[in-house]
Amino acid sequence: MKRFCTLFLFSIYLSAGAYAGTYHIFADTIPKKAADTDTVVRKQSLSVGASVGSDAQFFGHTGPVKYPFMNADMIYNAKSGFFVYGSIYKVFGSIPVIDETDVGGGYLYRFSPKFTGNISYTRFIFNKDALIIKSASSNDVNFSNSYDWKILKSTVTLDYLFGESSDVFVTINNSKYFETNWSIFDDKDYLSFNPGFSIILGTQNFVQKYAMNHPGKFDSDDARNFGDPFLQPPPVYPQYAGYNSEFHSLNYSIKIPIAYNRPHYTFEFAYKYSIPVNVEGILHNRRESFYNLTFYYVFY
Repeated sequence: MKRFCTLFLFSIYLSAGAYAGTYHIFADTIPKKAADTDTVVRKQSLSVGASVGSDAQFFGHTGPVKYPFMNADMIYNAKSGFFVYGSIYKVFGSIPVIDETDVGGGYLYRFSPKFTGNISYTRFIFNKDALIIKSASSNDVNFSNSYDWKILKSTVTLDYLFGESSDVFVTINNSKYFETNWSIFDDKDYLSFNPGFSIILGTQNFVQKYAMNHPGKFDSDDARNFGDPFLQPPPVYPQYAGYNSEFHSLNYSIKIPIAYNRPHYTFEFAYKYSIPVNVEGILHNRRESFYNLTFYYVFY
């Protein structure tokens, strides 16, 4: 198999989400830490990557306005299966030079060639002026398992996020990876495709906390009724708080990544169409198309 390593998105996703991904962290971005989960023999590796995206998304939710972003990350995988990673994020148009810094680590495991998974912990560090919706959560415990049915690959990811607010998310992703058996420029390159469909379920307490931390920066029923999208409503919404703590379907999405691969690096373009559901309270999300461009390089 020509596949060498898979970084984040990158999504998962996931991510759904995740980012998770996971945005696992932006637009599916908590980074996909499973750099060696698709290889039969574990390798020690160091991966570095950079990405730009059309809008920041957090488990199916977006902010009151579009926040295009860029990020850079580094992941070290040991032969034992343990890994550590770090990421930085910049939202275009925001005041901070760096909006978010993430650090974390975890362990990759393999029950069989078809059944793989990982468990990890991520710490999110936000600039105090960051406007991204994710900023109400500062910790994530992530547990993900994948099974390859040959027809498709199914992944179930559980995220427990805590900090100023606490939420639980379950992301279910089904995807199908395939690659060309012909080259583009020489016999060392190829194209790969990994279309997938994701469902995100969970609570959304972070929506209430985000609104309280950023008064006047969100959309609301009261603001719409008065025709002013930035009207500041009352700071507490008890009628929404109860609903946001309940477990609901939050988002459905399809993602179509296309990647150009060489032995040590990959360029990937990904299109994602997102349909939020059961979004109540402060934020009124919309159906949206997302575009991401990613480059990553792997050192063995």
